[in-house]
Amino acid sequence: MLVSQTEYSPVQTKLTKQQTLLTIEPTLFQNVYFCFQVTEDKSVKWSEKQKIVYTAPTPPGTKKDTSLPFPPSYSPEFVESSWYQWWEKEGFFNPEQHRLPHAVDQTFSLCIPPPNVTGTLHLGHALTVAVEDALVRWRRMQGYRVLWVPGCDHAGIATQTVVERRLLRDQGKRRRDLSREEFLQEVWKWKNEKGEEIYQQLRSLGASLDWSRACFTMDPRFSSAVTEAFVRLCDSGLIYRSEGLVNWSCALESAISDIEVDSQELSGQTLLSVPGYDNKVEFGTMLSFAYSIDGHDGEVVVSTTRPETMLGDVAVAVHPDDPRYQAVHGKRCRHPFTNRLLPIITDPVVDMELGTGAVKVTPAHDYADFLLSKRHSLPRLTVIRGDGTMAPPCGQWLEGVKRFDARELVVDALVEKNLFRGKESHAMTLPVCSRSGDIIEPLLKKQWFVRCDEMAKKAVQVGWMTTMSHCFLHSDWCISRQIWWGHQIPAYQVELPNCTDTEEERWVWGRSEDEARQRASVKYGVQPEVLTLTRDPDVLDTWFSSALFPFAMLGWPQLTTDLQRYYPNSILETGSDLIFFWVAKMVMLCTELTGQLPFKQVLFHPMVRDKHGRKMSKSLGNVIDPLDVIHGVSLERLEEKVMEGNLDPRERLVAMEAQRKDFPKGIPQCGTDALRLALCSHKIQGEDISLSVSQVLSCRHFCNKMWQTLRFTLGVLVDDTARVTSPEETTPLSSMDRWICSRLYSTVLQCEQAFEAYELHTVTSALYSFWVHSLCDVYMECVKPVLVQQDDASARQVASSVLYHCVSVSLALLSPIMPFITEELWQRLRPFRPGAASQTSLCLQPYPCSSQLAHWHFPEEEGAFVLIQDVIRMARSLRAQCGMTKEKPTS
Repeated sequence: MLVSQTEYSPVQTKLTKQQTLLTIEPTLFQNVYFCFQVTEDKSVKWSEKQKIVYTAPTPPGTKKDTSLPFPPSYSPEFVESSWYQWWEKEGFFNPEQHRLPHAVDQTFSLCIPPPNVTGTLHLGHALTVAVEDALVRWRRMQGYRVLWVPGCDHAGIATQTVVERRLLRDQGKRRRDLSREEFLQEVWKWKNEKGEEIYQQLRSLGASLDWSRACFTMDPRFSSAVTEAFVRLCDSGLIYRSEGLVNWSCALESAISDIEVDSQELSGQTLLSVPGYDNKVEFGTMLSFAYSIDGHDGEVVVSTTRPETMLGDVAVAVHPDDPRYQAVHGKRCRHPFTNRLLPIITDPVVDMELGTGAVKVTPAHDYADFLLSKRHSLPRLTVIRGDGTMAPPCGQWLEGVKRFDARELVVDALVEKNLFRGKESHAMTLPVCSRSGDIIEPLLKKQWFVRCDEMAKKAVQVGWMTTMSHCFLHSDWCISRQIWWGHQIPAYQVELPNCTDTEEERWVWGRSEDEARQRASVKYGVQPEVLTLTRDPDVLDTWFSSALFPFAMLGWPQLTTDLQRYYPNSILETGSDLIFFWVAKMVMLCTELTGQLPFKQVLFHPMVRDKHGRKMSKSLGNVIDPLDVIHGVSLERLEEKVMEGNLDPRERLVAMEAQRKDFPKGIPQCGTDALRLALCSHKIQGEDISLSVSQVLSCRHFCNKMWQTLRFTLGVLVDDTARVTSPEETTPLSSMDRWICSRLYSTVLQCEQAFEAYELHTVTSALYSFWVHSLCDVYMECVKPVLVQQDDASARQVASSVLYHCVSVSLALLSPIMPFITEELWQRLRPFRPGAASQTSLCLQPYPCSSQLAHWHFPEEEGAFVLIQDVIRMARSLRAQCGMTKEKPTS
């Protein structure tokens, strides 16, 4: 049944000069693959049109009824209905489907970069899905045994933050008001309610994942793998406990990873809102103050952007060659508030040109100073506690005061002691916690660390790129997190009986507490029952468990059939921004724990930016939800999403103004196929992708072109009494038939080579060019008289067979990139197929092979038509540019 509703249709506009040039000579624009990619309006323009909806009774998992009348125009909602549920229920995405007649004895395996369970998909995820699914569907059609595993990351800090906010909003409770077990029950409750949303979004994008193997990083089996990895790495000395400087969020009271630290560039003096403070806090200033030299009339002036940390100063450093300080080498300064003596040390790392050339050394609160303290054996004095308040060593006047309030008190006290030497605006980079908006505080903490240098060297030795190891050689990786949601560290602090030494920490680890107790008994030479074990309350960094994904998802440490068959993975495809945060960690841990690299190939895609080339940001209002592009969304709903977020009121105004400018009528419904085509049409092994909704809308026009082509083809086949012959039986008679057959052969060859090189933009370009410029613009126009005439049945049969195969083969070529529309159209074409279809779905049909169409290669005819094609394209472009066309838009 067909039901009419409201749909969208583009407003036809004149071609720009750039478009005309592209139509005449595509090679002039090597980075642009479709004509629509150079069309960039200031806002998306479209008008409403009738929408068609599929409403035939089709229980979920039942095959869609394609015997219904063929709708007059393309509608994404109609096309994408029912297919995915049928594919999934039939098990088409399982590797056990490897019983295909054209199956080959090869595997293709990969995991999807696990999105956070808290999140919703953004265009970066959509690009990942579009690229990976295209490769997966292509290999599956080639007969490979394909395994693509879906997964979801527990996202420790992000999830805990979301649940804490909900608890406070709904129950007025904070995390500390509950026991750990009670809070974790709340998290699991939330996960069970919301956790499936991300999977449904992946289904909406057409991802052909094996859902029977879906993997969540907090599942019992995966958690066992995490514990096993930790124990093995501790046993080999690659995980150790030590005191080190970490990125600390005072709002979360936890260490965080580098990827959770945003760098905010300040051009100078700036007032910013900070969690926990009623008034804005000043940043972007450099303050100078003096230290009096003990037993000397002089002073040393130092500069800092964080005066509150001066309570933790343990030395003053100068460059050994700085002539201004030659006379004070080895002398000491007197701290004005604690009366401590601070040595004046020399070190070549000091920049003589920066500030006064003398720097305060605060090892417990600065990374550079921490390294300096190691070289000069300096003490490390912590003056800021984990909650962001000042510590007891600061003195009673500051103890318990919040750090940025203490900043003002310290400056006032320096002024009072006549030691303040001025303040000036100063450009700086401010580290901000992406989860809480808090300012990161480097703090000295006892944590668990992974030794990265040896593992990185081992990864290089087994064949990994040398560049991958560099990011870990300078420091080890802190894997402790002071939160409750996550994999609790399987390490236990040991208390010996009758032991009076409370300073020394004694630790053991184990797969269970019983195992840890036995290890402690052996290590300390006492009976296990007299030991007191206390498990570390911290959890492991989320990236630790994510780094195990390539083999933990396959059942490691057990030697499962999946692990033996699908590890190492065939390929990893992910964003280039995760090279060091995730990819290098996977390489190190997987190589160490399995003796093999986790994947044979790595394919990085660039960042997706907006049409202006800007990074997508909620505060700019340019973040595009892929589901909004697929289903369409009103401007009112876009603004509601901004209001539902956590933006500053001023940022909300900026974001909504940008939305009103770019999407005055909202975003039109473009469909999954159009979005995937637009994403795959960009060169992924290159610069960042600037994507606009206009590009996706143009891809939707191409979907309608495909739809109308099939309408014409079905009309020809229904009226033709002769059967369609197979490619082997079809001998092109006319030069036009030979030309289009040769163009089809060349297109198949291009797609074969491009897929092997992972150049999806070449696949889309070749297929768009063939379908639009060769099949529609030339062949169909030229053979219409042949197809309607009755006197030459032979020529009519050949032309109809050629047309059928051009459309059928093209649908198969496009299937990995545009699975919904190709399945819909192929099923409609299937009754006319010569012989029985080997499979019930296009996604299991053999991918077209150039060797099977080699007899259709006519290079002479193909070369002779190049000039004719160019003339036709130029004529169409000029006609459209001059406003001579009377055609109405059809999508």
